[in-house]
Amino acid sequence: MSAKSLAPAPRVASAAVVSAAQARRIAIAAQGFGSPVDRDDPAQPPTARAMLAMATRLGVIQIDSVNVLARAHYLPLFSRLGPYDTDRLDQASWRAPRRLFEYWGHEASLLPVETQPLLRWRMARARDEAWGGMRRVAAEQPELLAQVLTDVRERGPISASRLVAEESRPKRTGPWWDWSDAKRAIEFLFWSGQVTSARRRGFERLYDLPERVLPRAVMEAPTPSEADAQRELVRIAARAFGIATERDLRDYFRLPVAAARARVAELVESGELVATSVEGWRSAAYLWPGTRIPRRTHARALVAPFDPLVWERDRTRRLFDFAYRLEIYVPAPKRVHGYYVLPFLLGDRLVARVDLKADRATGALLVQAAWAEEQAPAQTAAELAAELALMARWLGLERVEVRDRGDLAPALRQLVG
Repeated sequence: MSAKSLAPAPRVASAAVVSAAQARRIAIAAQGFGSPVDRDDPAQPPTARAMLAMATRLGVIQIDSVNVLARAHYLPLFSRLGPYDTDRLDQASWRAPRRLFEYWGHEASLLPVETQPLLRWRMARARDEAWGGMRRVAAEQPELLAQVLTDVRERGPISASRLVAEESRPKRTGPWWDWSDAKRAIEFLFWSGQVTSARRRGFERLYDLPERVLPRAVMEAPTPSEADAQRELVRIAARAFGIATERDLRDYFRLPVAAARARVAELVESGELVATSVEGWRSAAYLWPGTRIPRRTHARALVAPFDPLVWERDRTRRLFDFAYRLEIYVPAPKRVHGYYVLPFLLGDRLVARVDLKADRATGALLVQAAWAEEQAPAQTAAELAAELALMARWLGLERVEVRDRGDLAPALRQLVG
C-alpha cells in the first residue's frame, strides 16, 4: 500500500466529542504517517529537505544504543518517508551546518537546533535535576568539573573514554556501573549545556564547546523565560501528537508535572489548545485549533519501540487498544513476543508485531517472530511482506528470512519465499 494524499477532511469543532477512530487518524496524520509520498519508489528517494522537515515536525527523535536492527534514531524517518540516506541525518546532526543537536529532550534525543534556547531552563537546573552521580560530582568535586571543561576547551572534540583513561584514580563504584568520576563530570557538563556533542565515533560521543558546534544564531538567541520556553515545548508536542492528554504533552519533553499542567491550562485559556474529550479516554484531551480529521489514513509502516507514536505505552493502548511492552530486558524464556518487537501500522490500526534482527553477516533481515492482532485484516501478511522487503533494501540486506515463531509466520514465509 503506497501512501496517498488524504481526502479533504472535516475540522474538529471545539465542543465535539472525538471518536476513538477519529483520534487514531488525527494522531497518525499529525505524526507524519500516510503523507503524500510514495515510500516504495526507489527512483524517488526522500530528499534532505523532506528529512529535515519531518524531523522538525516530530520535534524530537530519541537516541538509543540498541543496534539489533538499526540505531533507534534512524528508524522514525524510515517509517514515515521510506528508504532515505542515513548519511543525511548524520550530516544534519553531527556536521556543519548543524541542523539538529543532541540533548535530553525525551530521553537522549536529536532536536532541531532552534529548540536549544527552549531547553536552557533545564540546563540551568542541572544541579537539582541531573542524575545522582552527576550531581554528586558537581557538588563534591568542582575542581574535577573545571578540569574536564578545560580539557574539552583545549582538546575538544574529545571522548569520555579518553578522559576516563587519563583520570589518575578512577572510581568505579555505585550505581553508574563502570563510569568514573570523569565520565560523570562530562555528563554533568553535557546536561548543563556547557558542552555538547560535536559528533559520534561509532556510537561514542565526542564532546566540544557549544559555541564551536551550534550555529551562531542559536547561541546568540535570547533565552526565553522558563514559562515561555515550556509553553513552546507544549505547542511542539501538541502539533506532533495531534490529540493528546496533559500527561501525553508533558511526557513528550519530560516536563515537570506542575509546570506542564500550568502551561497546558494557559494555552487553553489563550485559545491555543482546544479542550475536548475522546471516546473511551478517562482524561481530558487537547487539540490544536482547527485540527482536521482525515477521512482515511493510508499508512503502512513498521514502528520502532522508541518512536513517538508508541513510546508512551498508556497512550498506545488508548489510541490503538494495543498492549505493547519492550522485552529487551526480560529473560529470554519469559518473553512473549520477542526481543526487539516492532508494531506494524496499517491504515489506522496496529495490526501485527514482528521481532526483527538485521543479520549483516548473512545479509538477511530476520523475522524471528510474527504475530497478528485479533482484528488484523486479510491483507496484513501481504502488506507486511512488502514493508519488510522495503526495510531490507534500505538496510542493504539481500533477503527477508522468516522463522517459525508466531501465528503470522506461516503466511508471511510463503510471501517472502
